[in-house]
Amino acid sequence: MTQPEFVPVPASAEEALAVARTRFQPLWEDGSPAPLHVEEFDIGYLIYAEFPPVEDPFTELSYGGSNLVIAKADGALSYVPNFPPESAIELYRTRYRRHT
Repeated sequence: MTQPEFVPVPASAEEALAVARTRFQPLWEDGSPAPLHVEEFDIGYLIYAEFPPVEDPFTELSYGGSNLVIAKADGALSYVPNFPPESAIELYRTRYRRHT
C-alpha cells in the first residue's frame, strides 16, 4: 500500500489551485493543459479539470480520469473519479474521510 502524499495545508482556494497545478495536470486531446477549477468544501478542496463537451456520446469518447482533493486537516492528497463536483465531494466524504 502506498503512503499518502501530504502538502502544506492551503489557506484558500487560490493556494489549493497553486498546489494542484504542480501535481495534477490533465490534458486535452490535443495535448494542451486543461483549465483547472477549485471548489472549496467543509473538509477540503476539490480540484477538477474542464474538458470540452462531447457532442455525440455514442460515437465520441468522453474523458475519464480523476479529480484531486486536498484535505484541509492535514494536506493529504487524494484522487477521486472524474464525477461532477457534488458527486466527487460526496464520494470523498464517505469513502476517503469517514473518520474526519
